[in-house]
Amino acid sequence: MSGTLNRRIRADIEAKILSGEWGPGYRIPYEHELMAQYGCARMTVNKVVSELAAAGLVERRRRAGSFVAAPRIQSAILQIPDIEAEITLRGETYRYELLRLQRRRADRRMALEWELTPRGEVLELECRHMAGMRPFALERRLINITAVPEAADVDFSRQSPGSWLVGHVPWTEAEHHITAVNASSEMATLLDIPDRAACLELQRRTWRGDENITFVRQTFRGDLFNLVARFTPSQASSGG
Repeated sequence: MSGTLNRRIRADIEAKILSGEWGPGYRIPYEHELMAQYGCARMTVNKVVSELAAAGLVERRRRAGSFVAAPRIQSAILQIPDIEAEITLRGETYRYELLRLQRRRADRRMALEWELTPRGEVLELECRHMAGMRPFALERRLINITAVPEAADVDFSRQSPGSWLVGHVPWTEAEHHITAVNASSEMATLLDIPDRAACLELQRRTWRGDENITFVRQTFRGDLFNLVARFTPSQASSGG
């Protein structure tokens, strides 16, 4: 029961931070206020606040309380792309298809999985994003169920995992790796392109403090997707 209440309190606070209702610098309720609100012991709320601080969502200030922390993002040059918005802006109809879903233990033989959640569970999804009647991108995603247990109850046949994560799970840091790849036979079939056709592959990892949240590999048709970044000199590296 205490574990369920712990998750409920944390989810309530995270939701207020994610929605912007509690912005950076906002003082969250004192522990005694949370105790009264949820009818629980100090140990329970102290654990929640400690978890939020460890995740980088709040910062504790001695004798002043706990405050919503400013997000720590490695680079603002590339934002997390919203595939549905990209397709809609083109004037095309967005459609999403779930190809495969599996909940399983992380495979210690796979370095990415083991780093995502050592000895924990992952939700593995493969899906396809459509622009009108044309395939637009393929996606393979791993979600750390240990860090985001509520993801196990989401119907991802109706909603893409990326959209759900952006709307429900705060993140503090992201890392992109972008490469050019040639489509394998399987990829070519799913994207309706010739074998070995040029594609853009985006790999992304996101964290919430020290917690790994998700790893995703998105493969875009080279003839339908452009990656554009606009930035100022202050955002660029000194090396140009």
